[in-house]
Amino acid sequence: MNIIELESRFTSGVYPKRRLAIVRGQGAHLWDEQGREYIDCAAGIGVANVGHCHPRVVAALTQQAQTLITCPEIFYNNQRAELERRLIELAPQGLDRVFLCNSGTEAMETALKLARLATKRPNFVACMRGFHGRTMGALSATYKKEYREPFMPLLDGFSHVPFENLEALEQAVDERTAGVFIEVVQGEGGVRPASSQYLRGVEQLCRQRGTMLIVDEVQTGFGRTGKLFAVEHSGITPDFLCVAKALGGGVPIGAALFNSQKTGEIPKGVHGSTFGGNPLAAAAACAALDVIIGEDLSRRAQELGEYFMNQLRAIQSPLIREVRGLGLMVGIELKEKVQPYLEALMEKGVLALPAGPNVLRLLPPLVISKEDLDTVVRRLGEVLTD
Repeated sequence: MNIIELESRFTSGVYPKRRLAIVRGQGAHLWDEQGREYIDCAAGIGVANVGHCHPRVVAALTQQAQTLITCPEIFYNNQRAELERRLIELAPQGLDRVFLCNSGTEAMETALKLARLATKRPNFVACMRGFHGRTMGALSATYKKEYREPFMPLLDGFSHVPFENLEALEQAVDERTAGVFIEVVQGEGGVRPASSQYLRGVEQLCRQRGTMLIVDEVQTGFGRTGKLFAVEHSGITPDFLCVAKALGGGVPIGAALFNSQKTGEIPKGVHGSTFGGNPLAAAAACAALDVIIGEDLSRRAQELGEYFMNQLRAIQSPLIREVRGLGLMVGIELKEKVQPYLEALMEKGVLALPAGPNVLRLLPPLVISKEDLDTVVRRLGEVLTD
């Protein structure tokens, strides 16, 4: 029984799997069980910003695994303390506290709960096409009906307005609105960057209405868009900044950074996470931050992203409607459904993602070489023109 047969026999069945068994990774490359090599433009769905198995992350994990793996937050810990310090030093001004957890959806749940707690208001506004996670609270903020409808009824008090429509948001936010959920770049929603004008308008509206501005940077955080955090492109200051994916260098970790002047003192025991802030994940995250900052991966993402999108826009294919993105977060909107082209691209040795039914999403590790990007463009051109 091979890997695919074995996993198919016992897995939950909730994931739409491709018939590919990945067993090894290094940098921007992956290998399957037959030893075939692939250029990875999925990066674990935006996780592997520093590449697969970066030596500094591997070394930190190895050392920490031999020292202390788990330590709950009822005790203090050196690795956790160091990670929290570094996150706040790097965060946008005003964010001064951190809740560590295990994933992006947990970070969103944290922001949801603390916003309700601080404002004493019940309602939230999010955007159409937005994606914020799959737990019941984060799912209530998520828009896609295929994710939502099987689990109705979700939490009360959530409404959705069109992305980039400030007038609609103004009508939706009132004295009962605890928070506004926003992505700087909608990932699952088709790789759609928000304009700086819109984001500043959202920030101003939240300030006027006494509403918490909750920015979801689970996918855009830590260099992906050409800045360490995507909010830096517009200069907005969130009340909550939710991050995960790339923070741990491949190890599961999430964090909700928040402004304690807005939340006030958080009562002891109102929220928690058994594994949140464990020393192993914290050590990996510190090492990943060393790489992201030390190798200036944000600048690299900006420069390579501009080059990559220019090369993609030069592909002469009637299938392409638009190439858009920010940094190395790139979407190619097609005039047809994307899934057959993802499969064809995989056969040519490039792994990519969908972002809705007709958008091909490319999230390569930020350490990827220009030569690899050229290969991706060439093979994608073959797929879209054959």
